[in-house]
Amino acid sequence: MTHDHDLVLRPTAAQTEAALNPPAGRIGGDLVVETLSGLGATTVFGLPGQHALGMFDALRRSGLRYVGLRVENNAGFAADAYGRVTGEAAPLLLSTGPGALTSLAALQEAAAASAPVLAICSQVPRAGLGGGRHGYLHELPDQAASFRGVVKSVHTVRSQSQIPSAIAEAWRSALSAPHGPVWVEIPQDVLLAPAALPVVTGVDATPEELAPRPELTAVAADLLSRAERPVIVAGGGVVRSDAAGKLRRLAERLSAPVVTTYGGKGAFPWNHPLSLQSWMEDRHTTDLLEDADVLLVVGSGLGELSSNYHTFAPRGRVIQIEADLGKLESNHPALGIHADARLAVQALLETVDDRDDPQAPERVRELLAKVGERLSGQQLGLEQQVLASVRRALPKKAASFWDMTILAYWAWAAFDAGAPNLMHSAQGAGGLGYAFPAALGAAAADPTRPVLAVSGDGGALYSIAELATARQYGYDVTWLIVDDGGYGILREYMTDAFGEATGTELARPDFVALAESFGVPGVRTTPETLAEDLAKSLAEPGPSVVVLPALLRMFAPTHL
Repeated sequence: MTHDHDLVLRPTAAQTEAALNPPAGRIGGDLVVETLSGLGATTVFGLPGQHALGMFDALRRSGLRYVGLRVENNAGFAADAYGRVTGEAAPLLLSTGPGALTSLAALQEAAAASAPVLAICSQVPRAGLGGGRHGYLHELPDQAASFRGVVKSVHTVRSQSQIPSAIAEAWRSALSAPHGPVWVEIPQDVLLAPAALPVVTGVDATPEELAPRPELTAVAADLLSRAERPVIVAGGGVVRSDAAGKLRRLAERLSAPVVTTYGGKGAFPWNHPLSLQSWMEDRHTTDLLEDADVLLVVGSGLGELSSNYHTFAPRGRVIQIEADLGKLESNHPALGIHADARLAVQALLETVDDRDDPQAPERVRELLAKVGERLSGQQLGLEQQVLASVRRALPKKAASFWDMTILAYWAWAAFDAGAPNLMHSAQGAGGLGYAFPAALGAAAADPTRPVLAVSGDGGALYSIAELATARQYGYDVTWLIVDDGGYGILREYMTDAFGEATGTELARPDFVALAESFGVPGVRTTPETLAEDLAKSLAEPGPSVVVLPALLRMFAPTHL
């Protein structure tokens, strides 16, 4: 009798030949790139450094495509975007110490957004591991300690034979629900030493599926089937798990209105009769969610922004489906279902009863009308005009990446993403400088479509060096920079709170001239010509910059 665990995959003749007669000149770095190729990676991001040169030399002998950025944090943002749009683990090659630490903010964003990033970093030679102070360049007493609170898992390699298994284990971790960044570090001497091991030809790192417990989905289905006013909150987990189509069918079967969180943009069709869109920071939306007798939350922890700054207090029964165990019932008591969103929604589809509620679309229309009425009294025509111009100019299947800037805050609530997995921002961790390098990562993933990046002038200066990267690779990325002379949102926050702002006003360059100095065409636009100028830039091949001098305002908060 043969058991599955007795089966052994026999090597092919080619694999046997490669194992018995490995090519000359291989080093430890070759084991890294061979493992990545064996796992299915095609593109790696990063920045070379002295301790990591063994990996970068090995790239020359591999079939992997290398995309090099100018700053490690930007390379991390590019890998983050590549992971988001492809669903694949994006390798990020870094060097020891300062290079590694510079990537921390990007890895925090990847963790917050569940983006699968496989960071592989060099380390000081093995003799320097363990906290001793040997005086190596870039030496830290415990480099991995800087990353343990940020990434999903940390893997330290001490010999060449550990490289394939450590990278495969990290790859599996990055792609297990919830996706996220992982950290692998390999000492310099291990990367540089001659490799006597066979060529890595086959690596299995298939992530395990996170299925829901059937007794929990049975209870959830019963609650939803008997609900009088069910409502669904669709979070980023719906997008990450490719569950948008299943969620739409579930909402239609239940006649349940759906609101998408800012991380879940595109998880539900914007103009669907059941779409509450994304007005999470509006008291009218909060009231409707509180009035639901059964609230189904899929792929969201109902954090600060998704709960209208924790003013949301549900009165009905909450069902929460969440792959991140730490977020399950972290803010509200619920029937907590620890599962991948796609598998859990599928289980509900198979068990809920059809529920007909002809009044549900009317409740949606009333809610959106109240939101529109609230905004109409605040003299925000310029902001709405600018956002509408961006939507008009952006092709339907083009991705957009948004920095932490006032126009992005508007877009979270008011922008039609067009489809799942097309609109991305740094609202997970909230750091500056995300949009442009992330757009470059998306362009590397799919060079057949234009990509839009949106920044303010303050955030743009975090990533200005990547104009050289865009020019070097010729990526079709258009960068819209809204120039208001400072950190606009912080200026507004401080003025509202203290009567005046401090430290928010910035001297900035002529962004058009600066772009042109990199060989990137630039244009200065106005709110009236924005749609035309932006559409033209998106239609032309190669990178471009569009600068909009404008002082935008936020809509009034409702949580105070």
